[in-house]
Amino acid sequence: MGHFSPTLDGYKERGMRKRLLETLRKKGISDERTLEAMGRVPRHFFLENAFLCHAYEDKAFPIGEGQTISQPFTVAFQTELLNIKPRDKVLEIGTGSGYQAAVLLEMGATVYTIEYNKTLFEKTRDFLPTLGYTPFFICGDGSKGLPTRAPFNKIIVTAGAPFVPPLLCEQLANEGCLVIPVGNRDAQCMTRITKKNNKLVSEKFNNFAFVPLLGNDGWGNR
Repeated sequence: MGHFSPTLDGYKERGMRKRLLETLRKKGISDERTLEAMGRVPRHFFLENAFLCHAYEDKAFPIGEGQTISQPFTVAFQTELLNIKPRDKVLEIGTGSGYQAAVLLEMGATVYTIEYNKTLFEKTRDFLPTLGYTPFFICGDGSKGLPTRAPFNKIIVTAGAPFVPPLLCEQLANEGCLVIPVGNRDAQCMTRITKKNNKLVSEKFNNFAFVPLLGNDGWGNR
């Protein structure tokens, strides 16, 4: 649960979030727990000042270092596919601004989040706890997962991958799932991999456009 100052998150901002949630419902998001969590996270705190007036539009915005804060629909879509349950142990690949991690924490998950870019890692590691959100922060190659903390109930990748990294599948708990956009640098298909009795079941959903996944099993060597 976030602990930000109510004076900086007033009726105006809460009203804008409520309208955003209605937009997401109209676009097909139906998981109320996801929507309620997003309704509690002050997205305007995650954007640069120049974009504050657009914080609750359903758009992605730059956050520096060539990265973006994802479009709210994308965050909602991935979160809904994860089917988060309280106390789920979740690995997030691509911390970015920390917004997705905050949503997962609002849903009662324990979150381990990996960021490849050191500058962005340090910025978000220092910023997110000021809002009351305290995931476990790691700077490194997220395409390799986090074997020292595996297995995970859920893994979410917030960058476009050329293929599904095998190490991430290995780190899934039984009945766990991995949500990852897979494709080329321009467009990816949202994919959910579920581990059932140590067999992997793959499902494909909508197409999206993410920044590229970096690292050994990402676009780092391509």
